[in-house]
This record gives sequence, C-alpha cells and structure tokens, in this order.
Amino acid sequence: MSQQHPAAPATDSAVATVASHRDWWRDAVIYQVYPRSFADSNGDGMGDLEGVRSRLPYLRDLGVDAVWLSPFYASPQADAGYDVADYRAVDPMFGNLLDADALIRDAHQLGLRIIVDLVPNHSSDQHEWFKRALAEGPGSPLRERYHFRPGKGKKGELPPNDWESIFGGPAWTRVTEPDGRPGEWYLHLFAPEQPDFNWDHPAVGDEFRSILRFWLDIGVDGFRIDVAHGLVKADGLPDLGSHDQLKLLGNDVMPFFDQDGVHAIYRQWRRILDEYSGERIFVAEAWTPTVERTAHYVRPDELHQAFNFQYLSTEWDADELRTVIDRTLEAMRPVGAPATWVLSNHDVTRHATRFANPPGLGTQIRTAGDRALGLRRARAATLLMLALPGSAYIYQGEELGLPDVVDLPDEVRQDPAYFRGAGQDGFRDGCRVPIPWTRTGSSYGFGSGGSWLPQPSAWAELSVEAQTGAPGSTLELYRAALSVRRSQPDLGAGDAVEWLRAPGGVLAFRRGEFVCVANTTGESVTTPAYGRVLLTSGEVTEADGEAKVPADTTVWWSTAG
Repeated sequence: MSQQHPAAPATDSAVATVASHRDWWRDAVIYQVYPRSFADSNGDGMGDLEGVRSRLPYLRDLGVDAVWLSPFYASPQADAGYDVADYRAVDPMFGNLLDADALIRDAHQLGLRIIVDLVPNHSSDQHEWFKRALAEGPGSPLRERYHFRPGKGKKGELPPNDWESIFGGPAWTRVTEPDGRPGEWYLHLFAPEQPDFNWDHPAVGDEFRSILRFWLDIGVDGFRIDVAHGLVKADGLPDLGSHDQLKLLGNDVMPFFDQDGVHAIYRQWRRILDEYSGERIFVAEAWTPTVERTAHYVRPDELHQAFNFQYLSTEWDADELRTVIDRTLEAMRPVGAPATWVLSNHDVTRHATRFANPPGLGTQIRTAGDRALGLRRARAATLLMLALPGSAYIYQGEELGLPDVVDLPDEVRQDPAYFRGAGQDGFRDGCRVPIPWTRTGSSYGFGSGGSWLPQPSAWAELSVEAQTGAPGSTLELYRAALSVRRSQPDLGAGDAVEWLRAPGGVLAFRRGEFVCVANTTGESVTTPAYGRVLLTSGEVTEADGEAKVPADTTVWWSTAG
C-alpha cells in the first residue's frame, strides 16, 4: 500500500550512537514535537520532518533525552494525522521516508532517541482496507476487520447501540451501499473519518505487528500508543445506558475503553520489542478511572510507561498534588514501572493558561486569565515535576512559557471537535499554534511562508531568540533545570519521596541529598534553608538559616556539604 520506499534498516551501530544509559527510560525527559507546528523547512506554512531535523541541536542543547513525534503518516488530516491511511508512508506535507530516516539518524548522532506515535485503535476511512470494505458491500471479509453492524429499528435506521463519539454525536455512521441503498453502520469512537478496528480479527493484530517491525527496522526507539485503552470492546457491544457519556470518561470502566483484553495485545508487542537492541520502549496513552488501573499497562511484560493524566489534571494545590503524587508512586511500585509526570500536551490547554484561571475549569479553557500568575505557577510547577522520581514529558513551547492562544478567529480553527457542536470543546488549536524561534519574520522563524495558525504578535518576545541567554527567562530556567537534573544523582529514577514538614499550602520533600520546596499559595512563606540553592523559579532570600519563598515558587536545594 505504501507509495514510498523505506531506507535500509538501521544497524545496531547506528542505534548505539545514542548515549549508553541502561534503563534510560526510567528517568528520561521526553520532549513532544507536534510536527506541523514545530518548524517549517519549505515555507508552505506547515511544519515538516526536515524542519524538525534542522532543530534537533536545539533539543540536544535544551537537555532532553528523547523526542516524541506526533503522527506524520499518510493521512487525509481529518484529525491532524490521527486518521492514518498508510502506516508505512509519510504524508507528503511532512516529507517522505528518507526524511524520517535522516531525522532518526541525526537524532542518534546527537544522543537523542526518537519515539513515534502509533494509532492502533482506528484508521482513516481512506485506508485501503476500509475503502475496499465499503466497495465490496455487506458480507465483505474486509468489514470484519472493523465494526460493521446492521442498525436497529424497522428499517435499520437507528445506530446499533447507544455509544457516543468522543467528538460528539453517535459513535456510529450509516453507509450507503454500492447499490445506493442505506446499509450497515460502522463504529467510530472519534470522528466518522476514523473507523475503529476490530481487534478480535487476527488480520488486525498481524498487520500491527508488521507495522511495529517496519519502524523498528528503520531505527525508531519506541512508540507512543494512541488510545492504548481503546482497542478491545466488550463482547456484544452492549448499550451503556447513558446519554451524557463524556462525563463518565475517566471515572468508570467503559464497554469501549480499558477492557482487560488489551493487555494480551501488549504482551505480544513487548515480545517483539525485546527482540531489538537499544532498549526500545512503549508509552501508553491510557485514560483510565484510576492510576491503579493505569499500572496494569506497565506490568513487567507489557508496556514501559503510561501517561499520568491524573497528575496533568490536578490543580495547583499542595494537598491535591501530594495526594496524586503518593497514589502514583504507590501504584507503580508493585509493577516496577517508573512514574511519569506531564503538565501539557497537544490535546489540553497549556498549563501556563490553565494555572492562570480559577480552579475547576478542567483541561480545556477558553479564557486567558491572569497571564503573569499563570506563568509564575507554570514555572514553579515545572520545577516540582522535574524533581519527582521517574520520567517527565515536556510539550513543545512550554519551555518558552507559551500560553494558549484563546482568541483564534473561528474561521482559522481546524480542530475537528470544534465543528461538531458537542463532545470535546474543540479548542485544541490554541495549544497547537506554531512556536516562535525568532523575534521577526512572517512566522517568527517557524518558516518563510507564514504559519497554518496565526501567532500572536506578543510571541516575538517569547521566542527562542529573545529568551536565549536572558537571565531569568523561562527557556533558561528549563535549560538549567535539565542540566541540574542530569548532574544530581538523587534526581530522576526512583520510586519514593521523603515528605518534610512544611507550612500549609507548601510541598517539601527530600530525595537523598536533594530537597524540593514548592509554595502553591499566594503569599510568601518561611521555610528552613536546607542547604545550597541549586535553582529557583522565583527570587528567594535567605537569612539566619531560613528562606523566604515567594508565592507560587519552587526551590531546589542540595544538602551535600
């Protein structure tokens, strides 16, 4: 099906150019690149793989360990590439397989690992399997690879069950059969252009095991598994009995999410991954009701990491943060997996904007809030996150302190959820605006031909150029934090923190000869001066063995003599 030709498989020596570090993923800092918004090499307004490749030295100098690339596969782009038409080809808007190969090889030479997105829950409706399933009509063997069902009602005019799409509306679409008559329905938990695979069919599993090997042979270091919790559906596709299902997500096991059958799939995948050298990894995007259920995905014979969405959605509040930190560490300890920590990604409002608003508004917010407050809290939250044991994820542009763009005109929006009038709020475009590299230019250095989403003029002073070398800038804070994290043996991997006594609204913990104090309150607090200050997100003053920690500020200390 692929119209492109793969490069020669990566050799062990090519992969080995990445810095040797056993179990590197246990304390890795992984940087998410959203390719269409990172860097544009050809001036068409859309980011691409060659653009990413040109900026790899920046990521090396930032101090991250690996780069996770959001989808760049051949796709009609109905959902920004999460509707894949060909899993073995690069979409022309991003380049081709030779560009992917060059990017991976350059990254390895720079000591960076590359993790690519994999989308196994659904394909594009332009995938060859699905197109043939439609063309061949009822009874086609290809329809068995998806969830085709007759409708309910006298003439089959009603969906087969009551499931709702995450993007709003029914999770079923009725097809027009080759003879022109209304026919069967197919399941799509997301957009109608994203039909769900039927993972009970052996051909689906065979195909994805082949896809894994294809990209592993090219040299990728791992996969982030999109909707890892969604592949297996409950037997019989039973009705849920609720018509406000989105409110239930993340609170209960659903008949279409977090079914126990997914774990057999991942055990098969893990055996494939373990055949390859270089400690390749799997990362699960698994929305589950509890962090304890998330731990099921990272048992020793399954996946390596799972995103910690409970942490991402926690407010800037000391008690709430301590609770989710403790629960996360407790849940991961029995399965021997590292905790992961994340504050932003391509699907949620950037944390600099979330923390600028009152609590309780969720992870998609339409108002700018108090931007100075949001940035101050975001910087403090970052130092707290990077001080916790385990692996941390950074979303492109957060190291610049970028806020969400909350005032994009309706006519430029492209989030598919926005056009469906229900389901998700459809405001994910705000965190996907291309990042600024320079103070000037049609797109502040993103590319020579503008950008696919407009950037605010204020971003000139948030650009990489403006912040590089600027004392106190957010970019330099990130660079310093990642440098300290690498140099301090007590930071990174581990499974516990030692909590210290602290004033109300303050988190304080010790990890060996390292101490972190995070003041989540709106007032200055006084704490012991634990030793030599390594880094702070705000101005801290010390006198007579005490430290005055300003509002919304995190401090790192070394207690080593």
